[in-house]
Amino acid sequence: MGFVDLIVNLLRDPRTAIAGWIAAGPFAAYGCIFLIVFIETGVVFFPFLPGDSLLFASGFFAQGGGFNIFLLLGIAWAAAIIGDQCNFMIGHFFGTKIVASGKVKAMTPERMAKSEAFLDKWGHLAIFLGRFFPFIRTFVPFIAGMGGMKWHDFVVFNILGGITWSTMFTLLGYFFGGIPVVQEHFEFLIVGIIAVSLVPTVIGLVRSRKKKGGAEKAE
Repeated sequence: MGFVDLIVNLLRDPRTAIAGWIAAGPFAAYGCIFLIVFIETGVVFFPFLPGDSLLFASGFFAQGGGFNIFLLLGIAWAAAIIGDQCNFMIGHFFGTKIVASGKVKAMTPERMAKSEAFLDKWGHLAIFLGRFFPFIRTFVPFIAGMGGMKWHDFVVFNILGGITWSTMFTLLGYFFGGIPVVQEHFEFLIVGIIAVSLVPTVIGLVRSRKKKGGAEKAE
C-alpha cells in the first residue's frame, strides 16, 4: 500500500484503516502512527496530514487493547518531538532555498505570513501553542529555524508542546472514544475534529485576504 492510499483510507474510514494496521502486527501499527505524526510535524511539504484525528482514533483502539496506551503515548511523543526538531533543522539549513524555489505549494504567502505573525506575537511560546493549529504547527518550527532561533530555546517548548498535544488527543480518544454516541457517529466526529482544527487557519486566511483587499483599494 502506498503512502497516499494509506492517508486516503485513514480519512475515509479511520476505524477500518487503523484496525488493518493492528491486524498487520504491532510493527506496522505503531510504525504508521509514528510515520504520519512525524511527517506532519517534521516535513514542511505535508502540513495537511490528519495528526489530531489520528491520535484520537488511536486512543480509542488503545481502550480496546489494540494498542498499549503507554507505548502509544511514547510513540506519539517521540514522533512529535523528533518531527519538530527535524523541521527546525530543515528551516535552519535549507529554509531560504526552499522558500525561494517556490516548489512547496502548501507554503502559500498567506500561510507563511500567518505563521510568521504567530511566531512574532508569541515568541518562543509559539512553538508550544502552534502545536494545536494545523499548518501552523508545520510551518512555525521551520520559520523558527530559518529565522535563527537558538536551538536550546526551541527544544524546551518543542518537548512541552509535543507531549501536551499528543497526550491530549490520544487520551480524549482513550476515555471518550468508547461512548455509544461517539461510536455511532465516529466518522462524523473525526471529520468534525479536522474541521474544528482548521477553523483558526481559515479565519486567518479570510482576514488576510480582507486586509490585502483593503490595502489594494486604499492604493
